[in-house]
Amino acid sequence: MNKETAIIEKLVPGGQALATLADGKKAFIWGAMPGETVEFELTKNKKTYCEGVAIRIIANPSEHRVAPKDDCYLSTSPWQIMDFSYELQQKSELTRECFRQNHLNLDVLPTITDGKDYFYRNKMEYSLYWDHDTAKIHLAFHKRGSHGKQPITQSSIERPEIFARASQIVDQLNAKHAEARTYQSLLLRCNQQGKVSGDLFVNGQPHPIMANLSDELLGQNYTYSPNGFFQINLPVYELALQAIAKEIHTEKVLDLYAGVGSIGLSVARDKDLTLVEVNGAAYQEMQNNAQNLPNATCILDKSENVASYITPDCTVILDPPRAGCEASLIHAINEVQPEKLIYLSCNPVTQARDLAMLAETYQIAPLQPFNFFPHTPHIENLAILTRK
Repeated sequence: MNKETAIIEKLVPGGQALATLADGKKAFIWGAMPGETVEFELTKNKKTYCEGVAIRIIANPSEHRVAPKDDCYLSTSPWQIMDFSYELQQKSELTRECFRQNHLNLDVLPTITDGKDYFYRNKMEYSLYWDHDTAKIHLAFHKRGSHGKQPITQSSIERPEIFARASQIVDQLNAKHAEARTYQSLLLRCNQQGKVSGDLFVNGQPHPIMANLSDELLGQNYTYSPNGFFQINLPVYELALQAIAKEIHTEKVLDLYAGVGSIGLSVARDKDLTLVEVNGAAYQEMQNNAQNLPNATCILDKSENVASYITPDCTVILDPPRAGCEASLIHAINEVQPEKLIYLSCNPVTQARDLAMLAETYQIAPLQPFNFFPHTPHIENLAILTRK
């Protein structure tokens, strides 16, 4: 086992702690915090950088360090090692750093949370681990930085209804002497009322058809597949939707990367609303969610292909995947210059890249991070841009 010692400098946008080794190589380390001297195990060793996991705090443990709640925390939520107020502070600081690296020195507001930092996820996918000694299946997660699996007896990130149902399914598998290698994974989801849906993914078989769930957002009902796209933390998502709703002042609204329509249909139901989604399954659910709204138009296409719908008098909502927007879409926005842009991002790194290309055309309000994923480094960030 290769080990190194390092003094931690800071946290970086990916969530790891950064250190510089004696030979100048950069080290990205999970399980460590700024100011600490740690011993870490190498999980990747390249010419100019390495990655690893802290196995011992040698000196100067952080005053913000706390004992993790779960043995499997590195797999699911590696920031369980820090107190919650420090996590919120770091998420605002890391958001600011992402934009600073793109030459945008913007104000960043305190990260918004609903205060519930455990048992918040409404979706979880488990691996299955085979215990050769007992010849039984156990729930498991993949070990961070390796291809191995870690069997678990508890997990505090997902809602309790999900873990209880997962444990029940594993008990049923063991009762019939099933083997873990038969299955790829177990996916389960629950709605706000605690109803659980999902199924096992069997190796070599098509994904099963799962019973749809439904939830309310800002008083509107949405249906969705457990295996489809829908937000993981609905109470905090509602806080983001409330912030977005306050920014809708035009009669025309274009919702790009719309998914099942949960943003546009929540904040602009009374507007001339156009929603665009490329995924066929999500588009069908979006149509179902919009079926009683004659003023809502649903389009199945890439958001980058509908530049003709961007007009100077509209508000454009952007909620792209982690890769951000394609450059062609940013160029189209700069050319047409719609009145307002509302950009919700699950990756401030690519969001900052996109907004740097819009900064000459638009005034960017103070950024608003949201803590959709407590005890993880993931940041959801809301940017409001108004045409200059």
